[in-house]
Amino acid sequence: MTYEIIKNNDEINTYIRQADLSLSALGYTEHSFAHVTLVAEKAGYILKTLGYDDRMVELAKIAGYLHDIGNLVNRVEHSQSGAIMAFRILDHLKFPPDEIGLIVSAIGNHDEGTGVPVSPLAAALILADKSDVRRNRVRNTDETTFDIHDRVNYSVTKSELKINEAHTIIKLKLSVDTHYGSVMDYFEIFLQRMILCRKAAEKLGLQFKLMINEQQLI
Repeated sequence: MTYEIIKNNDEINTYIRQADLSLSALGYTEHSFAHVTLVAEKAGYILKTLGYDDRMVELAKIAGYLHDIGNLVNRVEHSQSGAIMAFRILDHLKFPPDEIGLIVSAIGNHDEGTGVPVSPLAAALILADKSDVRRNRVRNTDETTFDIHDRVNYSVTKSELKINEAHTIIKLKLSVDTHYGSVMDYFEIFLQRMILCRKAAEKLGLQFKLMINEQQLI
């Protein structure tokens, strides 16, 4: 069972679509196919770059694609409800229990409120998810009514997550247009996420660095 099969599963894609519609109704930024695909690819990139085997890379991508389906139930504790939904889906698709366990554990631990990087797969998912800050996640087209989440996401004109050649540092580089949001705004809403990223990086034997407009902040 592969990432491509999961990505083309109509049942799964219906849940992702409906979950994002719920978040849209609540005024949240985009959590649909652009987000989950980007997270899947980044999680796979992290483990592949660090030398994990092909199957673990594939599981990271699957976890990334499924990680936000719990928003279908409720935004609150969506990581836990998403883990339960993922268990049901993967069990139905006849995944082996050890792989289900890794994916479900990663999904259940990806949110900064309750998440802990309990495994390399979970750590990769955390870093991939929390680094997805970008202008085109903002749904609100009226800049005069932006809330702080809109301002911060809209202010990010470029985002890049890279591991250095020595495999000692993972760096999140952001280009921020301070006309829309300040660096302080970013930390006000994302400080917990960055702390979780640092813990996730440590689980993978890396240092986490945050660069905003070429200035190192973490």
